[in-house]
Amino acid sequence: MHIFETIRTANHNLFRNKVRTILTVLAIFVGSFTIILNTAINSGVNSFIDEQTTALGGDNFIMLMSKDSEAMMSEQMSASTGPQEFTEKTNTLGMLSNEDLEKLKNIDGIDADSFYSPTPLNGTGYITSRKTDKKYNVGSAMILPPGNFNIPLAAGTLVDQTDEAKQKNQIVLPPEYPQALGYERDEDIIGQTITFALKDEFNGTFKEFSAEVVGVEANGIVSSQFGMLLSRALYDEMYAFATKYYPEDYEAPTYYVMATFDNTRFSEDEIKQIIKDAGYSTWTIKDLMGTIRTFFDVIMIVFTIFGGIALLAAAIGIVNTLFMSVEERTREIGLDKALGMSSGRVYAEFATEAILLGFWGSVFGVVVAMIIGTVANTAVHAPGGFLEVFPTFDLFKFTISNVLPIIIVVMIIAFLAGTIPAWKAAHKNPIDALRYE
Repeated sequence: MHIFETIRTANHNLFRNKVRTILTVLAIFVGSFTIILNTAINSGVNSFIDEQTTALGGDNFIMLMSKDSEAMMSEQMSASTGPQEFTEKTNTLGMLSNEDLEKLKNIDGIDADSFYSPTPLNGTGYITSRKTDKKYNVGSAMILPPGNFNIPLAAGTLVDQTDEAKQKNQIVLPPEYPQALGYERDEDIIGQTITFALKDEFNGTFKEFSAEVVGVEANGIVSSQFGMLLSRALYDEMYAFATKYYPEDYEAPTYYVMATFDNTRFSEDEIKQIIKDAGYSTWTIKDLMGTIRTFFDVIMIVFTIFGGIALLAAAIGIVNTLFMSVEERTREIGLDKALGMSSGRVYAEFATEAILLGFWGSVFGVVVAMIIGTVANTAVHAPGGFLEVFPTFDLFKFTISNVLPIIIVVMIIAFLAGTIPAWKAAHKNPIDALRYE
């Protein structure tokens, strides 16, 4: 009960001079508000990047390819990733032979059992719907890889992997395809049937395949990395048609493989150098995400420094406020000590006042920051907002783990700022204090 009484008394003393206390709280508010917004942005950015990382299989994900494949894929990723109107053009990438695959599997640190070749359908074909006369290139179409994949979706679900569902023709479309196919919103195309067409290279005609749209990928930093995701039944049907004139012993070409590496033994830089020495190219999560994460981290550090400067100014304000409070209450302190109040109790009251200044300023800053952040998240995802194309990217992300530490840190700073005035109050001589005019 003693603690609560001290807090109640300290809070009452603070608001004896409301104007001075409110101005000090506002100074603390500015610093804490700036820092919490920066922290929320940093949390939102890193959460989005982590989501994209998870979608690619985790921190130990690695893509292995020939040097020719790397050059071609870099060119493709730098080009527009949206729907491209259909043209009869075939992509060619540097293929990996069986000998190459065995060589890669034998590299120390690479998990040979994790090898997965997407075998995308890169033949001549197009996609369309009943709501548009336009046709669009199929691009890359593949089965969802096995393993730790959690691809963010703007609408719907991933292709159902149950045995019963594998017999259905289902598809998950990349971002922007619903609008290109004549649907206003991503949700509108869920459950609708779209049409694939692949070219019969022997007689020059196209065969059409129907598929139910079950999901739409969310736009991301590496959106459309997998392209269109097909159910096993649809993929097998299209693949059988695309290869029907091939020899019976035909093996699908391998352009690149996805795998994992032992990141407990090798860093990303070390495994990349080992693969480079073997004559191949590789992409890791660091290549896909590292530069972006570093860029945002640097910006957040700069803004946090500005918030820290604001808090330093607020700390000076706390010192000034409490020193003035000590001077104004000198006779009161003398009377309390003459009546038996200990120096420790006096110190505790003034230290508690400092902590409460930090508490009210930081809480006020957090509440206002959360209101502004929530409104901003809604605004930037609204039609025309600059994050409309990234529906899973919350610009401001508030969690207990990034809000509570800031409140605690600000309270500690306030306590340290109030230490000297509190010490001065605690060590006043009661006789001199009672004589103070």
